[in-house]
Amino acid sequence: MKIGEVARQTGVSVRSLRHYEAEGLIEPGRCGNGYRDYCTPTVDRVRQVHGLIEAGLPTRIIRDVLPHLGASALPAQVLDRLARQKAQLDHRIDVLSRNRDALAAYLATVA
Repeated sequence: MKIGEVARQTGVSVRSLRHYEAEGLIEPGRCGNGYRDYCTPTVDRVRQVHGLIEAGLPTRIIRDVLPHLGASALPAQVLDRLARQKAQLDHRIDVLSRNRDALAAYLATVA
């Protein structure tokens, strides 16, 4: 399957698909003419990568997690990286929540 079809099926832009490939997150095959050729397992991997990115994981961590998806346990170093990322996300959520609350309070006073 060509890159445009994968983009339509997964909702991931062609540009993002090329980025995933450059980051080593997916590895599509190649046709004789050099076009990318995506098989079903690669399309499934695109969906996994996209979901992890949507969950807030950077590609550098996703690259470490992908080889262990489906395993019963992750290596300690990967768990540590995930825990640090979660702490960063928690901090950002806290900051955004405080900003939202401050904005809501301001709007309540001027409305």
